[in-house]
Amino acid sequence: MSLSILYEDNHVIVVEKPPGIPSQADDTGDMDMLTLIKEDIKVRYQKPGNVFLGLVHRLDRPVGGAMIFAKTSKAASRLSDAVRTRKFGKTYMCVVEGVPAKQEADLLHYIRKDAKKNQVTVFPQPAAEAKDARLSYRVVASQNSLSLVAVMLHTGRPHQIRAQMAYIGHPLAGDVKYGTSSNQRGHGSIALWSTSITVPHPISKDELRCTSLPNEKEAPWSTFTKQQLQQAARWYM
Repeated sequence: MSLSILYEDNHVIVVEKPPGIPSQADDTGDMDMLTLIKEDIKVRYQKPGNVFLGLVHRLDRPVGGAMIFAKTSKAASRLSDAVRTRKFGKTYMCVVEGVPAKQEADLLHYIRKDAKKNQVTVFPQPAAEAKDARLSYRVVASQNSLSLVAVMLHTGRPHQIRAQMAYIGHPLAGDVKYGTSSNQRGHGSIALWSTSITVPHPISKDELRCTSLPNEKEAPWSTFTKQQLQQAARWYM
């Protein structure tokens, strides 16, 4: 599998993760992004032995888009610190069923994860072992009972966008785990895409921003124009 590299230097590499590939190795034994990038670096730079690559954040297996990895331990430490201190900005776009009542809103819920089921439960108020989950969204366009929505995460909880949008009655297209009426995408994918990553470069401290767009020819993204997809990617930049 060829990699789509969005940015690379001696310290970091940003790639476009295809939907359906795990961020790191799991029980399935399927090829994962961490292993794939290590092998790519090993071949391209003819590196002997093991290649260091730090996993800074994860995308759910069915999700595609921009993903950053650290190529040195120093970069991994500093990027992880940026995640902890919320200096790591992430924006997404998704296609949801129906049309949200509010064109633009901030959502605050509380999420509790069931590790055995790999699923989360959303609560409107604080609950035992539940963590706060915050995001902002804006509806960019609606067509054929589907809406294209731009999302900015303020917290990074498991399945956060999927669960919160489903909780307000608008599950993501193709997301059977959180209540969509049909698997419109197939192949285990859902209509959620990591459109941008913004973070201080771990060495230079300059702002590093990388963007990615889904394939406008694939459903359900094809419901909307390329210009609308580009508009969704720009809302929080």
